[in-house]
Amino acid sequence: MGIRTLLITLLLPGVILLLVIDSWNDYRTLSAITNEAYDSALLEPARVLESSIEFTDAGQLVVTTPVYAQVILESKAGLRKYFRIEEIVPPLPEGANVVPPSGRTLAGMPELPRPPAWPSTRGEPMFFNSIYRDDPVRVVAVLRDLYYRGQHRQVLVLVAESIGRRLQAEEAARRQELLRDARMLALVAILVWWGVAWSLRPLTRLRNDIRARSPEDMTPLDASRVPSEVIPLVEAVNYHIERYRRVLDEQAQFLADASHQLRTPMAIILTQAQYALREPDPKRAQEGLRAIVDQLGRTRRLTEQLLSLAHASQGDSTPRQLLDLNDVARDVVLQYLPLSHEKGQDLGWVAAEATEASIRNAQALRAAGIMDAPDVVAREDAPRDSDESALVMPVLPVFGSEAELHEALSNLLHNAIHYAPAGARITVSTALVGDRAEVSVSDNGPGIDVASRHRAFARFDRLSSGRASVSSGSGLGLSIARAYARRNAGDITLRDGEPNTRGGVGLAAVLWLPLATAKHTAPGTAKD
Repeated sequence: MGIRTLLITLLLPGVILLLVIDSWNDYRTLSAITNEAYDSALLEPARVLESSIEFTDAGQLVVTTPVYAQVILESKAGLRKYFRIEEIVPPLPEGANVVPPSGRTLAGMPELPRPPAWPSTRGEPMFFNSIYRDDPVRVVAVLRDLYYRGQHRQVLVLVAESIGRRLQAEEAARRQELLRDARMLALVAILVWWGVAWSLRPLTRLRNDIRARSPEDMTPLDASRVPSEVIPLVEAVNYHIERYRRVLDEQAQFLADASHQLRTPMAIILTQAQYALREPDPKRAQEGLRAIVDQLGRTRRLTEQLLSLAHASQGDSTPRQLLDLNDVARDVVLQYLPLSHEKGQDLGWVAAEATEASIRNAQALRAAGIMDAPDVVAREDAPRDSDESALVMPVLPVFGSEAELHEALSNLLHNAIHYAPAGARITVSTALVGDRAEVSVSDNGPGIDVASRHRAFARFDRLSSGRASVSSGSGLGLSIARAYARRNAGDITLRDGEPNTRGGVGLAAVLWLPLATAKHTAPGTAKD
């Protein structure tokens, strides 16, 4: 539904209701004024007839109607007039409310309708509607007491006229009201339609400007040429355009970096293959093939990291479930234990211990229906310091994607094994710090200078200062880990690691996530 139609739909019913109420009030007021004017004109001949009643010398009542009274009582086209002068015998006392039998007609039409209720006040007119000879009439009744030489006589003067002209006047007034209301409605609709069209002209220009843009044009929209009410919408569109532009820039940079990173190993593999083909010595040819296999392994690792980085950089959200960060970190340590032994490194694992706070948190999660009850029962039944309690109790419950968190920790641990020298010590530990669950991957390798640590998360940026085997790394591990951590509402920070043999410190990469509680649940959460 368009804005014009919506406004007209919202405004017209209210306008119509107001016009109906206003027209009804005007019609009633005009009808009252019209009836008052006609009643005043009807009362005039009644007063004339009332004043024309006199006593004779013999004490009889006579009606001496003047000529002008006869003129005003004449019937005209559409306005028929009737009258009657009746003597009430015997006279009724003041305040009587009983209609007496019909009295003696002194003048006029004897069958003219009498008032439905008797006038309570002498001389005050009473108006009422009736029907005379199948003609709707308006009647005025005036009761008067006459006194002459001790005699008390009482007369009732009735004057009636047809109401045709009254009805015609009211009908004409009604038609005028309807025509006025129709004109008002049409004017309101036209003004709303025209006003909306005029107000939307800046939006029409904005639409035409957007349609005329090239697909590569990512400049912000001009918010100065639109109404102030639309400025927030334009600003939101500009914000979306800016985000989209950054995404495109990141994608373009990623493709450029990825193509550059893949071009070098492919060229090396091609050179090694050509060397192996030209080498007549089978032993040397096998050395070349082994070099190709090694390079293919590094290239496969690079390709997997590129795919992981592309997946981690996507803006779509992934379903989250309730996890124990202890379990995820332990699985990663077990996965990389053979690789660390192959390099002669000491890979250690320190798990966070259950506390009173973690037990209460697990009970709250169970009460909220987020965690299955049998798991919590097993934890409560197990001894506090037993292995069963450590394995089953969710000491570090978090909401996240198990695959993504596993990939993030794998990159952190792979980096530590890759850059730490043989004989180095690497420790993976978990801890509950405030309302956060943390996993620390700490080593006593060469480390990274504090001033250079912010660069460690840049893609394809290999920090060469004091680090071993830098030429074989891709510079993607920390970028992938941080991207996955942020997709799960966490982050990664770099801290000082363990003291090394050079007198310095190694590097500690800490992944933290908000602790899962019954009050704060993740959207789209599924129970683990």
